[in-house]
Amino acid sequence: MSDRILGAACLVAGAGMAWAAQDYTAPISYEPVGPRAFPLLLAALMALAGSWLIARPGPQAFDLRREHFKSIGLAVVAVFAYAALFETLGFPLATAAMALPVGMAFGGSWKQSLAGGVVMGLLLYLLFDKLLDVVLPTGLLSFVLGGR
Repeated sequence: MSDRILGAACLVAGAGMAWAAQDYTAPISYEPVGPRAFPLLLAALMALAGSWLIARPGPQAFDLRREHFKSIGLAVVAVFAYAALFETLGFPLATAAMALPVGMAFGGSWKQSLAGGVVMGLLLYLLFDKLLDVVLPTGLLSFVLGGR
């Protein structure tokens, strides 16, 4: 039953995020997507995940053990380190560095987590910077990626 409660909370939070993001506008339009696209995308994903948790069939056991708290703590520390190193390392490297401990916290090997992080960092950089024209910091890779 607690999975359904978490799903309902995600659904409400997603709706709140979508409502709050409606007023996000830039005083000068310098990007074609604008500042509200990313929060709306996250809100939609959160609402979809919450809806899935509410509607999925089967037992809804939510069992937190000591190792789960360790994994959650590792993921939280990785996200804070990501925020701290984002400008210095740049988006691709910071994303790869964050994906390694988060991937391992979810049961991946260090090789899988590192490979996934590198691929995710580069693909998301290319998607946002080149396709959507959203400016992202390149940090240490500025000489390779033609960065800002």
